[in-house]
Amino acid sequence: MTRLPAFITWICLAIVPTTPSGHCAVASSPPFKPNIILILADDLGYGELGCYGQSKIKTPNLDRMAREGLRFTRFYAGATVCAPSRSVLMTGQHGGHTTVRGNASAKDRRPQTLRSNDITIAEMLKSAGYKTGLVGKWGLGMDDEGHPNRQGFDYFFGYLSQLHAHNHFPDHLWRNFDKVPLRNKIVPMAEDGAGYSTNALQFAGDLFAEEVLDFIDRSTNQPFFLYFCPVVPHANNERKKALENGMEVPDFGPYKDHTWDIASKGHAAMITRLDADIGRVRQHLRVLGLENRTLIVFTSDNGPHKEGGQDHSFFKPSGPLSGFKRDLTDGGICVPFIATWPSKIQPSVSSHVSYFGDLMATFAELSGTTAPKNVDSVSIVPTLLRRPATAEGRGTAAQNRLQPAHPHLYWEFHENGFSQAVLLGTRWKGIRLKRLDSPIQLYDLSTDPSEKKDVATNYPVIVKKIALLFQTERSDSPLWPIKEAPAEKAKASEH
Repeated sequence: MTRLPAFITWICLAIVPTTPSGHCAVASSPPFKPNIILILADDLGYGELGCYGQSKIKTPNLDRMAREGLRFTRFYAGATVCAPSRSVLMTGQHGGHTTVRGNASAKDRRPQTLRSNDITIAEMLKSAGYKTGLVGKWGLGMDDEGHPNRQGFDYFFGYLSQLHAHNHFPDHLWRNFDKVPLRNKIVPMAEDGAGYSTNALQFAGDLFAEEVLDFIDRSTNQPFFLYFCPVVPHANNERKKALENGMEVPDFGPYKDHTWDIASKGHAAMITRLDADIGRVRQHLRVLGLENRTLIVFTSDNGPHKEGGQDHSFFKPSGPLSGFKRDLTDGGICVPFIATWPSKIQPSVSSHVSYFGDLMATFAELSGTTAPKNVDSVSIVPTLLRRPATAEGRGTAAQNRLQPAHPHLYWEFHENGFSQAVLLGTRWKGIRLKRLDSPIQLYDLSTDPSEKKDVATNYPVIVKKIALLFQTERSDSPLWPIKEAPAEKAKASEH
């Protein structure tokens, strides 16, 4: 099949018809096992899609997904940076329990490597009869026990190292255990193949889009799980240091004649290019007759970055929320979440509070299997499949079930000290920065979703509950010990 370049297709595709934490609720097996495509953008903010309020960046295909499917307004990533967030996603364990709890140095990858005793979503679905594939960025192991082929994926194409993934025009990628050379010539910087290209011939995002379509073509004879991890709109940090613009993209697409700075054009073009690729995937499923058998989930690994050289306030990437990547305010951890499954998911918007870890129990229920016992995961199938009342009744038992809710959600962050956050119910957000003796900040999200007013002194009982959760919600990890910042640095970080 001849495939059109992404930027030729993005316009036309926009108009083509088309229980408590730690336990998981599992209903009876569905009549068939749906294909599952999980798309994880990299550093895409809550406010960077049109369906979440963005006005400058064109995202017609994702906006259409939101109109036709379910859009969450309070869905949270696993962490405020890449590796731990992806570890939470893969293991169904929150940031105080999962193996990888931070971004580690390339000099010692052990803290950023999944172990052989970790059970990933891919392993769970593979045992349920799924063909499993990963295209894009991994970041949870190299040629060791954390390698994706040793973590449940039948097929892998992309970056093993997240440092390598900074470079959108790399000189090689990986197919399973084999290095695949590319024509790009690079100036090497940092570790693991990081650097920047001097000729920019092969854009990794375009290669990934083709690999995704090819994987779908090869997987029509059994249910499949495809984990698609593009590396946009993440900046090339090394190129930014050398050339003051880390937003690498083959062309500026619909933004080429704008008067914006080059980095802002590149940032927008990255997102619109990804949007076009997602449109191609949906169209491909229609052509193959797989659309009604396939659940597509789109989200992002954490909040928006400030690292590419563009004016990071220009697009208002956090929307109405406060903070960016590396912040524990909602701007750093509340992310877009859109799910489509024609004939199963009705067009709607949900304010149910959920997070990355819940996809383990959700996919277990949809595939008719059981999630591991040691997860912090609650199935959101009742929300995904909910039906409005009709004269004939209200649908299946799964559609009529009440949606279980987490009593609380927990996050931790290990850069420049040890920070924690807890969302208590749906209202109270507690944050403690850098040190165990730092004061706990408390925000009432029901009246202050931007987390501007600290009300800790007004609610000492709530603060005490959150302080207890900071103690009890994490297990000790020799890989990720608590390292407090000096007191003066912790005080300087308070806002």
